[in-house]
Amino acid sequence: ICSAAWEQRLTCTDQIMLFGKISRQLCGLKKLPWSYESRYFWGWLNAVFNKVDYERIRDVGPDRAASEWLLRCGAMVRYHGQERWQNNYNNLPTGPLNKYKIQAIDATDSCIMGIGFDHMEGLQHVEKIRLCKCHYIEDDCLERLGQLENLQKSMLEMEIISCGNVTDRGIIALHHLRKLKYLLLSDLPGIRDKENLVQAFKTALPSLELKLDLK
Repeated sequence: ICSAAWEQRLTCTDQIMLFGKISRQLCGLKKLPWSYESRYFWGWLNAVFNKVDYERIRDVGPDRAASEWLLRCGAMVRYHGQERWQNNYNNLPTGPLNKYKIQAIDATDSCIMGIGFDHMEGLQHVEKIRLCKCHYIEDDCLERLGQLENLQKSMLEMEIISCGNVTDRGIIALHHLRKLKYLLLSDLPGIRDKENLVQAFKTALPSLELKLDLK
């Protein structure tokens, strides 16, 4: 059976479950020794995982589409009214599209990257984001977050830990998140001027609790 015909025979649920199984198998392969070829392969694969499907966003809504993006990249989400984190692509809840709203994102050890951040544009209820050991997160990603009007209205807490490609420029861009109450910055070797950073946030967000664990 040709690829197109085979895909037509799969229901949406079948495709999601199949993708989840494949994702878990691929994550297991990441434990193998790295070479130039393997780094190129995983870079390409992670770009595929981050690709934005705008039709999917229209069909299922921004929260569901963003959940699928985050989980296939290895992140977790928590919805309003729930204590349990969702970390299994195959176990994402079903039901009315407007029922599950993302409240928190934990992207620890995930492969999210800037090309996928359009998934966040329609999220209206995100209050906390944790970026820890996110090797593809760069200044442009944080600048994009700071520009999203919905996040400017909802974001309360943010943690950025061990993201080696982040510099002062990206961190300062977060001052646009005007409701931000807590910001943790830890193990960020790209930060060069802590004093300027502290002063910038004191001026822009005087009520912000800024916690630094930087060398």
